[in-house]
Amino acid sequence: MKLICPLFVFICLIGITLTHAQTLSIKGRIIDAKSQSPVEYASAALFSIRDSSLVAGSVSDANGNFEIKKVPQGKYQLRIAFLGYETRIIKDISGSDLGVIQLSPSTSMLSEVGVTGTKIANLNKIDKQQYEAGQFEAAKGGSAIDVIKNLPSVSVNSQGDITMRGATGFMVLLNGKPVLADVQTVLSQLPANAIDHVELITAPSAKYDPDGRGGIINIIMKRGMGDNFSLSINTQGGLPATIDYDNLEKPKRFGGDMTIAFKKGKWDVSAGGNYTRNDNEGYREGDVYTKNFDKNTITRFPSNGERSFDRYNYAGRASVSFAADPKNIISAGFYSGKRYQERRADLLYHNTTSDLTTGELINSANYFNSNLQRKEGTFNLGNLDFTHTFGNKSTLSAGLQYEHDNLYGGTLNRNLQFPNTKDTIQFVDNPYRRPISAFRAKVDHSTPIGTGQLESGLQYRYDTQDGTFDYNVTPATDQPDLEKFRGTTHAVNKIYSVYSQYKGRQGALEYNGGLRYEYAERTVRLSYDDHPHLLNLSNLFPSANVLYHFSKSWSGKAGYSKRIQRTSNLELNPIPEREHSETLEEGDPDLLPEFVDLAELGMNYTFDKGSFFGTLYYQQIKNPIQRLNSVYADTILNRVYTNAGTAKLFGLEAGLNVTPVKWWTLYLGANLYNYRVYGNIHILDEPVTISNQRWAYSINGNTSFQLDKTWNIQLSANYLSKRPTGQGQDGSFLVPNTTIRKSLMNGRLKVALLWQNMNMGILGANKQRITTYGPAFFTTTNYISETDVLMINVGFSLNRIVSKLKLPVSETGEREF
Repeated sequence: MKLICPLFVFICLIGITLTHAQTLSIKGRIIDAKSQSPVEYASAALFSIRDSSLVAGSVSDANGNFEIKKVPQGKYQLRIAFLGYETRIIKDISGSDLGVIQLSPSTSMLSEVGVTGTKIANLNKIDKQQYEAGQFEAAKGGSAIDVIKNLPSVSVNSQGDITMRGATGFMVLLNGKPVLADVQTVLSQLPANAIDHVELITAPSAKYDPDGRGGIINIIMKRGMGDNFSLSINTQGGLPATIDYDNLEKPKRFGGDMTIAFKKGKWDVSAGGNYTRNDNEGYREGDVYTKNFDKNTITRFPSNGERSFDRYNYAGRASVSFAADPKNIISAGFYSGKRYQERRADLLYHNTTSDLTTGELINSANYFNSNLQRKEGTFNLGNLDFTHTFGNKSTLSAGLQYEHDNLYGGTLNRNLQFPNTKDTIQFVDNPYRRPISAFRAKVDHSTPIGTGQLESGLQYRYDTQDGTFDYNVTPATDQPDLEKFRGTTHAVNKIYSVYSQYKGRQGALEYNGGLRYEYAERTVRLSYDDHPHLLNLSNLFPSANVLYHFSKSWSGKAGYSKRIQRTSNLELNPIPEREHSETLEEGDPDLLPEFVDLAELGMNYTFDKGSFFGTLYYQQIKNPIQRLNSVYADTILNRVYTNAGTAKLFGLEAGLNVTPVKWWTLYLGANLYNYRVYGNIHILDEPVTISNQRWAYSINGNTSFQLDKTWNIQLSANYLSKRPTGQGQDGSFLVPNTTIRKSLMNGRLKVALLWQNMNMGILGANKQRITTYGPAFFTTTNYISETDVLMINVGFSLNRIVSKLKLPVSETGEREF
């Protein structure tokens, strides 16, 4: 606290010194003429009527408000402008509150289909990139993952792992609210049709939680427009599989989602629900060997067989907002859902043991491993928020969020004789249950000072998780460390934080800078250990961003942010799980979080037909968390979460959005980076040297053709090159898609045919090879997933649904799914 108080005083004094006597003040609120939603970052420029010179300027905030102070008395005209809207001129201003100013979408941005305005596809702001979800046709009917995997710096591999600028760790926000959940789980439960746009916050300011190595993805959901009733319904079904992978079951693919919004006077009510069944067939080919230097032997156990998924999830969401008056707004939300995943890996193993020196065969055996991993989770949470606006335009907001989840499942691992698979060699059952409770309380204050805004806040976070893990082996085994595989865990996390930042604009320069302080306590208790594992951290997280407009078309930006990638409770759990016949997986209760320095430097260019941006970025990572391998037994590898020394990453990302002619649009995003990880570490007390470096890149793009007023076709592709890991590399991964869409009933009804994971027998789509190696082992696995999937999507909307739908999503539980 001795540090926090002077910090607040210092930042406040900076803001106060910027103020001085003013003779005239001009203010107003800028909104979209069609959606009635606020327009953020619109420029308000004040010109003298006498000589047309620029006198002063400002930029609108998140609520569309702007204010120009310290203006000499006189006659002026105001120019309001923002990309994608018609410029508006207000003449003969003598100074006052101009009230609400409406901007109309630019005629060049209007679609030929119907009369609704089409939002510009992507925008670059001081600390983030913004992308409209509607531009990705192949995502419709899918989930949020299908939307974000198209963004320039985001990629998704064959395992469903999502990376942002090459980092698997990043934070997810839903309408600006933190979601401390597993990224893949959270995004898979959000229907793509309900998403308005996505923001990539690449250099987050101090007002955001510092969680997430790669930055922040903010998902903005839709709600109703104006005072009316809005309805959106989407259904999707899969056609029969085009390829037979000889899996035990045929895949089932169907689902639907619905969003209802009602806005009238002081009330804004929204509700939504969705159900998705999305199975996938697949195949796996693996090759592994381990070396036993004491016995001078090498054991090989290649395998091949089915690897398929049965998956479904459903959820219901509701929110209500009540504006008692323009200065007081209270809102509440509720979310309840379930996710289920069943992964089947039925593999035939060919085991051989040979002399390491001569290669002479010692013994060999074949067996069949039937492996079924089940994960289930129920998620229930609610939030309550209140915002008060004072007379001087300052705001005070407070929010509470509570969550209770129940995660459970296990792995059934059967080793069977071959070819007579009715005879069981060994059966292992690994059941678990992990209930979670989490709570968050925060208070934020924002006040105008000088030409900018001073924002400050306090927050308290708390979560606890209990785990019960069992390990049953039939027939009984004399495994010496058997009791290590059973037990209970109890983990508690507490985080206290305070921040303050100042943001504003001076002419062509936008800026923000601030500092966040956090004190965190982590406790992990194990049933077989009398001593708790404790970690207390006290850290400062500074941030700074600038954006300079060189002209109407060109702008440049620079940013810095200190981040932290916190450990999940799963990564802290040291009780091993028999994930496969050939693998164990366990965590480390003393695992340290990652600390990351992010820096970026970029340029943005806007032209008549579209826009382009390029950004150089750098990450310095301390204590990178990696899942590394070691040898547990001759036929079993141990995968352990550990801190792998130090890592560095630098790269270039770029994006192009262009409409060469009115019926053709092209979007292209690319990310090129170099990743290096190195250090002398220990895995389960065994010394290991980590050193790996490689260039990697990803390309995401789509092109759309408006064939006539009702027919549209879009081709898209996502490509991820080979990329380095702590002990090897992940192979390249390609996913092409085609969507054909027909609009009916003046655009209210839309029918689409989706051709997903296009392969046609020649492209090598939707498969990826994962390779890891060390002094005593080598493993490579080729994951081959289903291709040429055909889906039909039907969507109907009654009135348009736009802007933010403030529905809560899992705060902690889904991260642990």
